[in-house]
Formats: sequence, structure tokens, C-alpha cells
Amino acid sequence: MSPAQTPSFRRALPSDIPAMSAIRLAVKENVLSDPTRVTTRMYEDYLDLLGRGWVAEIDGAIVGFSYANSTDASIWALFIAPAFEGRGLARRLLALAVSWLFEQGQPAVRLSTGARTRAAQFYALQGWTVEREDEKDTYFILRQSDWQSGQRAAA
Repeated sequence: MSPAQTPSFRRALPSDIPAMSAIRLAVKENVLSDPTRVTTRMYEDYLDLLGRGWVAEIDGAIVGFSYANSTDASIWALFIAPAFEGRGLARRLLALAVSWLFEQGQPAVRLSTGARTRAAQFYALQGWTVEREDEKDTYFILRQSDWQSGQRAAA
């Protein structure tokens, strides 16, 4: 990445929703079977009411986002625009969401993703533990104690 392509990270704003929705619809895995299921209202609610969201920007363009759901201590969304995959953006966006949930006093964070996908492999490599798996999805958990020891090891 050139200096001009250095990513920045910030809280998501309502004005970011069209770009986040476009990224969500552009992914090659974990494709929504019904894109109308994820509404603009859902994006809005997760900005502050039900959790918090973050975006990654490069050269002023949103290239990825994450959402933490504080009502059930889960990661509601983590998506990177296909052209920007493999640059460490997902890892950083995930860390923002997980750290925020743990700061809210959550003892563990959960998420689900498509079974046998690159995303499932990514979460396993980030230290998440498989709770269960079915034909369609893999369900992960990350306990705060595991996160803290992983953060110390990375430092």
C-alpha cells in the first residue's frame, strides 16, 4: 500500500450507509439470499441504538466496515470491498468492534458466518473458538480472557 493508500478508521456515520450497503452486496462469500432482508433501518439502528459501527477509508472512500451488536454481544457485520481484501483491514475493524464490546462489560463475543468459507478460516486464525457448526453456518465465540491473552501476545 502506498502512503496515499494508508487506511484510516473511524466511527460509522449515517451518511456512510450507502457505501456500507454497496460493500455488503458486493461480497463473493456470505452472499445474502435476499438482499432486502438487511434494511437501511438496520444499519441506522446499529450505529448507536443497538451497537456501534466503524468504517475503514482509503483515499476518502469507504472500503470496509464492522458493526458490534451490544444487545447480544455479537459481531453483526464485518465486510471488506473485494478489491481491498488481504490488506489487514478486516483484522483492524474486528479489533475495534470486539474491544468496544469488551469495554461494555461483555464476558464473551459471538458471531456466525458461512461454514467452510474464507471468513470462517479468518475468525479461527484470529483466535475465535468454534461453538458449533451445521451444514450452512459456523458459530464462533471469543472469550474476553482469550482476547486479552491474544492481545498481550501480539504486543
